[in-house]
Amino acid sequence: MKVLLDECLPVDFRHHLPGHEVHTAQWAGFKGLKNGQLLQQAEIAGYQVFLTVDQGLPQQQNPLKRSISVLVIRARTNQMEDLLPVVGGILAALDEVQPGQIAFAS
Repeated sequence: MKVLLDECLPVDFRHHLPGHEVHTAQWAGFKGLKNGQLLQQAEIAGYQVFLTVDQGLPQQQNPLKRSISVLVIRARTNQMEDLLPVVGGILAALDEVQPGQIAFAS
């Protein structure tokens, strides 16, 4: 699955999602884009899932009419030591998330 990491996630976190093609927003050229524009550009670029810790994104964006899904990580912080314990939940959610869906992983 082609996954885009939000700017708020550590760059090296991409190495902890084996079996997926994971890029950062900066690497993809989307640095600084607001959520709606970011999702649109990610979708055009062929990303299937947008991974974020932004708990407010589900209230701000409606991906139902999009082919990209949003996966919100529920972790204490966006630091690696708080993200690594939820990798299993993230990988499970990536296996189940459907296009246009907002899902949560913890």
